[in-house]
Amino acid sequence: MMNRLLAFAFVFCSFSTATAAEPVVYEGKSGPGVGKHIVFLAGDHEYRSEETLPALARILAKHHGYKCTVLFTVHPETGDIDPAADNLPGTEALATADLAVIFLRFKNLPAEQMQPIIDYLDRAGPVVGLRTATHAFKIPKNSQFVRFDFQYEGDEYHRGFGRQVLGESWSGHYGKNHEMSTRLTVVPAEKDHPIMRGVTRPWVQAGGYWTEPMEDSTVLALAQPLNGMTPDSPIAEDKDPCPGAWTRHYEGKGGKKGRVFTTTYGASEDLLDDDFRRMMVNACFWAAGDEAKIKPGLKIDFVGDYNPVMFCNGGHRRGVKPADIADYDSPIFDPEAEVIVPKNRQKYLKK
Repeated sequence: MMNRLLAFAFVFCSFSTATAAEPVVYEGKSGPGVGKHIVFLAGDHEYRSEETLPALARILAKHHGYKCTVLFTVHPETGDIDPAADNLPGTEALATADLAVIFLRFKNLPAEQMQPIIDYLDRAGPVVGLRTATHAFKIPKNSQFVRFDFQYEGDEYHRGFGRQVLGESWSGHYGKNHEMSTRLTVVPAEKDHPIMRGVTRPWVQAGGYWTEPMEDSTVLALAQPLNGMTPDSPIAEDKDPCPGAWTRHYEGKGGKKGRVFTTTYGASEDLLDDDFRRMMVNACFWAAGDEAKIKPGLKIDFVGDYNPVMFCNGGHRRGVKPADIADYDSPIFDPEAEVIVPKNRQKYLKK
């Protein structure tokens, strides 16, 4: 009898964990995006992609009709969202995706999770990349997927997914987080680009990344580091602006071209800025081929409570699962969920 009970408990716990790790799907019912499917891949250690991406997905689904599937890196045993985990269940959803929105960092996924991503890139599916997606993958040299590593030295796929798809790999910080915010200035020649419709002066709380995108990129906005954490902070005089948002096309198998929008910003606190949030919504429309439907006043209101924590390494909310935000009205995330802020970052906590 005891053995049966133990077996039942094991099966129940395994089922519960698997259920908790199921992708979150927001089904859009009306709007310009009806009939198209966007898949979001969240899993970075620092900038709270697990908050940014579901918030963006809800906006695109509820207000604009897209079907939005959000995948999270989760702890393989508990099913809790774990930004550092190399476990991203559900990537097979990319088989029916019209757009992939990627916000990963240093991932080395198992083959069964990595292969659907490669299949999507082989068919040149459109991509929107945020912040750490430039260094989405950190893969051992003996892996069959090593060419996607952000430091890959081979000529055929030099500097991996970041450089070859997004247009830039990791090239270093360019402005100190929590002390230097960033102003994004629209390039005058691109002020009429569909992604910039209704966008005036984005400001983000994340510090800068240095970038030199591929020459075939079209820079939409330049990133100017500021000495301070408010939109009107003075310019950091020792730091010239560098590209902070751009578009390009990458090549899949058979020479097919895929649209790409990349920004080196996107921390969950960045999304609080209306102009930055609008740029991201517009970018998803554009990448999905819906640029004709972009209006300057597209609705960008958050859906449900949005409670971003201060971004920092390891500073994610503990004990939360994808299922916790499955409903439109559920908060992203429970403000009472535990947050562990490293001692070297506690001085930046907002009073």
